[in-house]
Amino acid sequence: MQRPVNRIDPSLPIGAYQTYSIASPRDTSVRAVCEQVGCAAWARGWESVIDESTELGQQQAAYIRQRSGRTFREQRTETGLTVFRFESGQRCFADHRTRPELYVVRDGDWRGNPTGRVRQHQRPQDWVEDFGEHQQKLADQQQKG
Repeated sequence: MQRPVNRIDPSLPIGAYQTYSIASPRDTSVRAVCEQVGCAAWARGWESVIDESTELGQQQAAYIRQRSGRTFREQRTETGLTVFRFESGQRCFADHRTRPELYVVRDGDWRGNPTGRVRQHQRPQDWVEDFGEHQQKLADQQQKG
């Protein structure tokens, strides 16, 4: 059983309100860059240890050296393994996925949207800026009385 929601009765008509929301669609994931998902390899750098005595190791090392496009230092261990040390701040080799977030502003409140107007910001920074400007406008109006 869902708990009832306690709401204060609004003092203004529904059209006087705007609702800001952030939502993630269910069962949806998208590819994401390291920075978006808080990837530790991106933040601190990482090492890949490759055994070039195997065919797979030779292919991996060739890819890193010739096609990866990443910045690295290379050294050999006493046991003959190759260690590639990658600097932080560059995309790792993992395929990251995340759930997208929708940054929405709509007219009205919990009672509905009388105009049907809905705006979706493409960047979270834009949604935050819009929200802040709206809050400032409300504060200014309240001071005026």
